[in-house]
Amino acid sequence: MGSSQGSSLSTNMAGFVDGSSARRDVSYLDGLPVYVKELIAGGAAGAFAKTTVAPLERIKILFQTRTEGFRSLGVHQSLKKILKHEGVLGFYKGNGASVVRIIPYAALHFMTYEQYRCYLLDNYPIIGTGPVVDLLAGSAAGGTAVLCTYPLDLARTKLAYQIVDTRGLKSSSRSLNAQAPYTGIKNVLGTVYKEGGVRGLYRGVGPTLIGILPYAGLKFYIYEELKRHVPEEHQKSIGMRLSCGALAGLFGQTFTYPLDVVRRQMQVEHLQSSMHSGARYRNSWEGLTTIARNQGWRQLFAGLSINYIKIVPSVAIGFTAYDIMKSWLKIPQRQKSGSASAA
Repeated sequence: MGSSQGSSLSTNMAGFVDGSSARRDVSYLDGLPVYVKELIAGGAAGAFAKTTVAPLERIKILFQTRTEGFRSLGVHQSLKKILKHEGVLGFYKGNGASVVRIIPYAALHFMTYEQYRCYLLDNYPIIGTGPVVDLLAGSAAGGTAVLCTYPLDLARTKLAYQIVDTRGLKSSSRSLNAQAPYTGIKNVLGTVYKEGGVRGLYRGVGPTLIGILPYAGLKFYIYEELKRHVPEEHQKSIGMRLSCGALAGLFGQTFTYPLDVVRRQMQVEHLQSSMHSGARYRNSWEGLTTIARNQGWRQLFAGLSINYIKIVPSVAIGFTAYDIMKSWLKIPQRQKSGSASAA
């Protein structure tokens, strides 16, 4: 009897590891269209990855926007200061907006990547089936996702930028922002819309698009290209997927990081009482040159080291979770491609 129970337990555990038991549990999802499954897989992967690195994302935004009181601090000291004034929840300030944004963003990003990829393969055979398809599809998918979710990214940045002493401590951080603190996502969006209309909600979208097109393309390109060189027996290894995703995020982010700094400063410039002589950046190029001239070229890479700490696990977890979700939801393998299956 004991051996029978042990055998049954072993069988159940093996089924969980290879996904067979999970597949039985999601049989009701089998009838969903493939693109809906891709939306679900992408949204879940994005939310999980973003929440994992939320404290580091908060610090990065404070560094990028040169928030008073954090300019000369390191990562450890910044984390301690946030804990002192805002408690543990301070680490996740703005993460609600971030998750609300990342679920549709990641869902659209991954789903449209698959759809653009199929479209290119079906209609432009001259491109071939190699990594160029991943580069083009990834870039188009990144642009699509940004345009659909940018106001939520704006809200996340504004919420993460403000430092409010919620522990009753006497601190100059109470007076960092000239206007009253935002109370939530709805308050941010409503206030920004009243002040600047739709254009206000998309303030900074220029450098975002310029940055996301190469970044998203490179991210998918590098990830898929690295996977192509992995031996068949290691294709389903979680460690392999994490490694490929980490390298993809590392290289992609390095090339486009200065544009991310410009975007953050454009998003919060009206909150800064002394916006460095009161100037507002009219476009991405002006932002890059003005920051380099007035704040030094190093400011264009402010927070890059912490971004490495953040982006490596974030992209790695995102890609890995997406591949696992695709397997769990039984999303069909890609067709007409020489690449290894992601599932």
